[in-house]
Amino acid sequence: MYTSIARAIARRPSIEVGGAGFTYHRPVRTVLWVFIALSALEIPIIDLIARNWPPVRIALLVLGVWGVTWMVGLLCAMLMRPHTVGPSGIRVRGGLEIDVPIPWGPIAFIAIDPRVDQPKTPRVTHDASDGSAEYAERVQYETNILIELEAPLAIRLPGSAPAHGGAPSVTSVRLWADDPRALLAAARPFLLAHA
Repeated sequence: MYTSIARAIARRPSIEVGGAGFTYHRPVRTVLWVFIALSALEIPIIDLIARNWPPVRIALLVLGVWGVTWMVGLLCAMLMRPHTVGPSGIRVRGGLEIDVPIPWGPIAFIAIDPRVDQPKTPRVTHDASDGSAEYAERVQYETNILIELEAPLAIRLPGSAPAHGGAPSVTSVRLWADDPRALLAAARPFLLAHA
């Protein structure tokens, strides 16, 4: 969180040399700004209400400042840790924790394919009929890019290792990009070079 804020102040997004970054914050940007503004407004109000109880006042002020800092850090992470397309492949990112590298070798194709999933759908879903698995990094339950893989690819996600151990293997990846056409245009030369 603090690294993302520092990167935002320095205007240094985390992008591979020779690569391009693609944001994914547009669907949640307004909601985040509203929460940041309301939380910042809450700090002086709580200070006025709790001014006669110094220990409570200090505790609530610390929590309020930490909450605003956390939300600003989340927004900065979304801006400073974009999805990237570069010489080593595509990096699918999400906020503070998610960073899934996909090398060019196993990618069969990339397409614009908008989809809205049900709330609480897991990131990795398995299809028992054909044994395939799909990883989706959604924003507001939506994805608009589909990456089909030629062979299963093991991916590492925080807190989602299956019970039998190891990383889940997926045959397709879905993600949201604010400008899906630009992401496809950036990926095209790399796909042709690795075809």
